[in-house]
Amino acid sequence: MSFGTNLQYLRKLTGLTQEKLAERLNVSRQTVSRWEIDDVYPDMPKLLEMCDLFSCKLDALVREDLAARDGIYSPITIQRVKGFRMARYVMISPNCEEDVQSYLRAWAERSGLSKWPEEKRPLIGWDFPFVSPEQKNRFNLRGYVAAWVLPEDFAPECPGVEYATQEDADYAVITITEPFKAPFESIPTAYKLVLDYLGANGFRETPRENVLSCFEREYRRDGVTYMDVYLHVDSVGKANLFTSFS
Repeated sequence: MSFGTNLQYLRKLTGLTQEKLAERLNVSRQTVSRWEIDDVYPDMPKLLEMCDLFSCKLDALVREDLAARDGIYSPITIQRVKGFRMARYVMISPNCEEDVQSYLRAWAERSGLSKWPEEKRPLIGWDFPFVSPEQKNRFNLRGYVAAWVLPEDFAPECPGVEYATQEDADYAVITITEPFKAPFESIPTAYKLVLDYLGANGFRETPRENVLSCFEREYRRDGVTYMDVYLHVDSVGKANLFTSFS
């Protein structure tokens, strides 16, 4: 696999045109084009800029077959997520994701929510940022919030969770296949890819009350684990909106 093919793959994955990439790297579009066909080779400072831009290692950029990522990341889309009610809970622990998800699954049994099929009650989650440096560094603690998206006809308000409402909102979405095979690489890279895509395509976010800035949805299908990563955007005037959670 050539460097030029890797560069073209990463550029397209992040939604950058040759012109946009040239602007980011302070070179001409023709230079980017020549790099992509392996006509010329960038110097080391430009290679390191690309590594920062695309969140990849230098050795991977110049030697590996990065197109193999096609089996990991989906194309990025903009989706309209309809408003929903949720039952959420936060935990701070060394294994916060597993701990809070286990708690919510037990709560689903107590409350009767488990009677609904899983596609009608997606489990979502996001990082809980209010963890002190001492908790992180001394005790290796992290925070995570998990929430059930509640079916419209789910009535019982069982104690043990916080009930909240999410308004209609637009999100940039990427799907990771088997995210936990290399979670400390694949999940942060997914966020970086979405942020680069948003920056390249003129999207922005204005924080809104009752709208999550980001969240993740993990699920299994045909024996394969997937994770959808959602980042909130303002997409007034943008096309290609789709409906999720349907």
